[in-house]
Amino acid sequence: MSGIFGDLAGWAADVIEALGYVGLAMMVALENVFPPIPSEVVLPLAGFLSGQGRMWLPGAVLAATVGSVVGALVLYWIGHWFGDERLRTLVRRHGRWLGVQERDLDRANRWFDRHDGAAVFICRLVPVVRSLVSIPAGIRRMPLTPFLLYTALGSGLWNTALIGLGWLMGDNWEEIERYVGFFQYVVLLAAVLAVGWFLWKRKVAGQLRRMRG
Repeated sequence: MSGIFGDLAGWAADVIEALGYVGLAMMVALENVFPPIPSEVVLPLAGFLSGQGRMWLPGAVLAATVGSVVGALVLYWIGHWFGDERLRTLVRRHGRWLGVQERDLDRANRWFDRHDGAAVFICRLVPVVRSLVSIPAGIRRMPLTPFLLYTALGSGLWNTALIGLGWLMGDNWEEIERYVGFFQYVVLLAAVLAVGWFLWKRKVAGQLRRMRG
């Protein structure tokens, strides 16, 4: 699998070097929809090319942010099409296997409705979930204007950070992938632990209810 990811990273780098800003925007848009294209390679490479004078640094940030918004819109409209009713049908049919009930969905929906802008902005700064947050935003029919605004702001900060690091590190820009990749593993581990904790609490609560009954 590492060979496949390496080939994807090499292909993305070739596209950026060949097409410049357009290629960068295309790769970032694809990265949002197809996560195996690694932003930790694409963005630092743009920074490295900016340091060599082959790209203009603000132009690279702008192109990457446009690509981020386009990719986020694709996932937003997928969520919008899927909708709350289809999600509820899945929860009713299969939620018991994961310990998820409709009231959990209602609780999550209320939370997202209260914090939708902050959720989109913050998640755009977190590896792994930065693309996925567009789907619940679409499911909950978050108004498009604030969605685009918070997506652009969060993505702009993320893109500026990684492109800036690539510019600063110069020939060592590839080292950034290792550190961002480690951060991604930490986020994934935290997500797995959170899900495990939720399922364990649900199981214990169910056992207590049966004992009381």
